[in-house]
Amino acid sequence: MNIEEHQITVGGLEVDVVRKPIKNLHLGVYPPDGRIRVAAPLGVSDEAVRLAVVTRMGWIKRQQSKFDTQPRQSERSYVSGESHFFFGQRYRLNVIKGAPAGRVCVSDSRTLDLHVRAGSEQATRERVFLDWYRRELRTRAKPLMVTWAEVFGIDPPKWGIKRMKTKWGTCNIEAKRVWLNLELVKKPPQCLEYVIVHELAHFFERNHSDRFVALLDQKLPRWRSIRDELNSEPLAHEEWANP
Repeated sequence: MNIEEHQITVGGLEVDVVRKPIKNLHLGVYPPDGRIRVAAPLGVSDEAVRLAVVTRMGWIKRQQSKFDTQPRQSERSYVSGESHFFFGQRYRLNVIKGAPAGRVCVSDSRTLDLHVRAGSEQATRERVFLDWYRRELRTRAKPLMVTWAEVFGIDPPKWGIKRMKTKWGTCNIEAKRVWLNLELVKKPPQCLEYVIVHELAHFFERNHSDRFVALLDQKLPRWRSIRDELNSEPLAHEEWANP
């Protein structure tokens, strides 16, 4: 696929420009810091891109203002008393020392128990916790991937989980592989489902075109409200963003 990427400045704002074989120009503003991205047809000039940005400058500023005021989580040290999110619920972390091997369990509706060896360092506690996050996300995502692949009439794709700074999910159409952002384990369950549907829809339409939107409308009519819910959730200390 022929893709050209570079950056221009418009009114003091940095704009990522991606040219590819599409029919229409698409402008987006993405959390957490209001990054501006324009996807444009190959023949569209930088001047045309600048004009598109200038004409929507008011909307861009309003979107960036929303992200500036969006709640953010503080950096985590994985000590008792911290708050951690798990599929949309806030839990208090209780660190239990003296365990022969690290593990995490949901103690009750408000508490997560993190079992670690005595004297464990922060990096070890974090690794144990993130490994648990990864297993839980995989457990939730697996049946959804199978179910929605069946809805779309395709074989379940290869898929994996990784930490991503700029996307909730991504797919490689040629390799038939989907990646999910580990951060989804913190969000309400419907957000995970939305991202899976979104990525599977790309196997039928590469770009966020009218056809792509119509496909989402058909398969998951409430996708817009779920997307908005996902964007309103507290951001992690790291900077994650929605594509």
